Parts: sequence; structure tokens; C-alpha cells
Amino acid sequence: MTDRGPTPEWLRLNRENWDDRVGVHAVSDFYDLPAFRAGGSTLRSFEHDEVGDVTGRKLLHLQCHMGQDTLSWARLGAETTGVDFSEPAIRTARTLAEDIQLSDRARFVVSDVYGAEAALRGQRFDIVYTGLGSLVWLPDLDRWAKIVASLLNPGGFLYLAEFHPFADTLGDDGRTVEQDYFDLRAQELEYPYTYTGGPALTHARQVQWHHPLGEVITALARADLRLDFLHERDVTLFPRFPVLERSGGEYRFPTGRPRVPLMYSLRATHAPS
Repeated sequence: MTDRGPTPEWLRLNRENWDDRVGVHAVSDFYDLPAFRAGGSTLRSFEHDEVGDVTGRKLLHLQCHMGQDTLSWARLGAETTGVDFSEPAIRTARTLAEDIQLSDRARFVVSDVYGAEAALRGQRFDIVYTGLGSLVWLPDLDRWAKIVASLLNPGGFLYLAEFHPFADTLGDDGRTVEQDYFDLRAQELEYPYTYTGGPALTHARQVQWHHPLGEVITALARADLRLDFLHERDVTLFPRFPVLERSGGEYRFPTGRPRVPLMYSLRATHAPS
């Protein structure tokens, strides 16, 4: 599942943490697996628009967790593969695929991102998709981008939707800058609960990294991934700050108040030199 040699401490801690989250997430209202089984989709409307028609295309979802986004793309006609380092998450994803009769178009593989090329044994894809909240778990974006490129067919593309790193600099009130945007050091954190609520986690320690937008774009360029677009967004998907107001299924700053970016999305095409 990973490179040869001892498992790095950050990877062990994060895997234990996410293994622990699966049981909580699977029964949470946040993930709402019954509604998903009934035909729901977890993709955002802008993702449909920016990725385009996926019918018959081979799509790889890195860091897929319990597979709902992966299966949502499969419902749209893609031939999908989901990869995640948590065995309990992958077991849940496989069961979910069986429940909704999509096992023929969705397979799931246990691997961390840095071991994905070996785990997938030379397979190549038309699209590599990475969803919200993924990059903070990766220490090395240059290595990540090179692996993404290695998994793409020539002319294929990466599609990334992420929370904007500038929002991480704001304090809990969403009004003041309190964190250093350029601090790239590993942050070892301990949260007793996951973001869905529910019972306390047994493995609460985790390690995250802050990645400024320039670091993301530069890593893609170094890996021969040509940027097609970068869209910064003034909305997010949860009430991250108390000042945000709900508008439909999104949250934004009040009208008339200066805005900062809360999410972004990009597409980068594999154009080997």
C-alpha cells in the first residue's frame, strides 16, 4: 500500500484517524448513505460543468474515503476507480457499490496516494479527480503532482476542487487574519471528534500541511500538467465562520462585506514535454 520501508509516523497517525472516522461517518446525517443509496449525488453543480461529460471515460478518484463521489461519477457514466488508504473506508465503498448495483463500473483499491502508481499496476486514466479537503493530508505536492501525471493518459486531465488555503489564515470569527499563509510546517493536531459530530474518536491525533495556491500550481507545472483554468470561489459548503450566511446549499459572506476566497477548482491537462 505504501513505499517499501517503515511507515512514516504521519501516515500511521492519519490512517488510524481516518480508519476511526469511517464508522462514525457511515451512520451520520452528513454523509446520509440511505439517501445516496436512493439515488443521490454528492457532486457539486460546478464540478459537473467543469469536468464535462464523463460517459465512457476512465476516471480515478484519489483519496476517495467511502466512495460516494466516485460512485456519483459512475452514475454519470464514467468507468471509475477509487483509491484510499483506509481499509474500512474501502470496504464501505465496495459495499455501497454493490448496494446500488455499480460494482461493474466502480472498483476500489486500498493505497495511500504515494503508493497509488504501484497499487494500480500501470493503469492509466482519462481523468484524475481529487475532491475537497484532500491536499492538507499530503506533505509533498511535487511528488503528488508527478504521481498524478504518471496515472494520466496523454491529453487526460486532473480536476481538483479544494478549500482555498487563504481561508485557513482567518481566525474562528472569520474576520481577522491570525495564521501565517506561508507557514508550510507540519501541524500535529488532536481533535476528539470528526466534522460530522458523533462519538469521540479513539485515534484523535492527525498531521496536516498548509499548501498555498502558488505551491499547488508550481507542482503541477513541474509535472508537465498544463493549467487549463483556475476558478476561485467566494462560497463554501459549510458554516466555517459564524459570519457566513447560507444561500441555498452554500455559505458566503454577507452582502456588502469584503470577501475572501473560500474554495477553488482547477483543471490541468497532461502535456508531456
